[in-house]
Amino acid sequence: MSLIANARMYAATADAAAAWDAFFAWLSRASGVELQVISHGFPRPMAELWQRDDLGCVFMCGRPWRRAEPKPVPLAAPVPAPLAYKGRPRYWTRLAVRRDGPIQSLADSFGGRFGYTIEESQSGFNAPRFHLLAWRTPERPRLYRESVGPLHTPRAVVKALLADEIDIGPLDSYALDLMLQDPADPAHGLRVVADTEPAPLPFLVASPRIDADTAHALRAALLASADDDAARPLLDRLLLERFVPVEASAYDLLEDWDAQALRAGYVEPG
Repeated sequence: MSLIANARMYAATADAAAAWDAFFAWLSRASGVELQVISHGFPRPMAELWQRDDLGCVFMCGRPWRRAEPKPVPLAAPVPAPLAYKGRPRYWTRLAVRRDGPIQSLADSFGGRFGYTIEESQSGFNAPRFHLLAWRTPERPRLYRESVGPLHTPRAVVKALLADEIDIGPLDSYALDLMLQDPADPAHGLRVVADTEPAPLPFLVASPRIDADTAHALRAALLASADDDAARPLLDRLLLERFVPVEASAYDLLEDWDAQALRAGYVEPG
């Protein structure tokens, strides 16, 4: 049976999408597992994709993965190549504003409009909410006059900022790095005013219904990809150093941040 592959979460540009398609084709050959790259673009929900029985290799955020039952099978986590990632499978949220606007710092944005992606997103909801906790006080339980969302994707956050529909919004650091590779990308019209603490990156998963040998073949090929002459140029295009095993316990951090915000009565970032 053919399994599906999809990198919607990190197909941030046309070139990144093409590189992911080529990488999945390489992965199919290297692993011996038949993979069919499918399109699953917005507005189709990511949850619909993760629940498919033929899930072969798809990115999944740690937040919905921890909530899923049964859980998709972890295959491997990506390690971004830029030095800021320190050779680890981690990322953070970059809080961005319009470059030509008046906001110069995070505090300058208070009282404005905060955009978010979706509640199940770590980078687009949970991480910025946790970051903003430190700025709240009993006298000021809300920092913004309006929370705007769900905007669903980092690209939609970029568009909303540039269209002056929101004043500040969250961007997945790795997705933003991919956007900024293109000198003509609209994301160059933004300025980052704050970064959240790092958290473990979304990782590649397969359906819990696939057999162990298939999962092992996919995992082994992913972990070896950095040393493969055909895969290496594709990883370079995707700003990836390598793939590493998924450390499931690292994702406990995401629920800790969620619990702290909810105990404080901070249900949504804003």
